[in-house]
Amino acid sequence: MTTTEVLQPLIHYSLHFLFPVALAWLFFRKEWKRAYLLMLATMLVDLDHLLAEPIFDPNRCSIGFHILHSYHAIAVYFVLLLFKKTRIVAVGLLFHMFTDYQDCLWRFL
Repeated sequence: MTTTEVLQPLIHYSLHFLFPVALAWLFFRKEWKRAYLLMLATMLVDLDHLLAEPIFDPNRCSIGFHILHSYHAIAVYFVLLLFKKTRIVAVGLLFHMFTDYQDCLWRFL
């Protein structure tokens, strides 16, 4: 196994599961546990992978490929930041997109 094959999933899943704790604590301190759980729930956005063939392709960039990872969807996630009731979910969705985008960059290493 190459270093990239080890580091990429380690970084990817750390960003998905561990870093949102820091985001929740930093931006939503009074309700950080709820914020963390909501951010974890935003991983349901990955259900759009079930519509792809194959469902998982380690060399595919999710951003711009899957419908809930499209640039239009990302624009909607930015709009959700404007509303207090959807802000935590928006942060979770946008960080999810950032996490998936960093996977796209591994192809250039």
